[in-house]
Amino acid sequence: MSHPAPADHGHAAGVEQDTVESIVPLMPIVLPLCGGVLMLLLASIAIYLA
Repeated sequence: MSHPAPADHGHAAGVEQDTVESIVPLMPIVLPLCGGVLMLLLASIAIYLA
């Protein structure tokens, strides 16, 4: 391998933050907003096609 292994494995693992775990607290806000936008878009498409 061209890169030496880091000496402190525990510190590197403690600093990393999982992407999913950072998004999960926002789900109660993001999901209803996305649902509302999706409903608005689908309703506007239905009205346009009618």
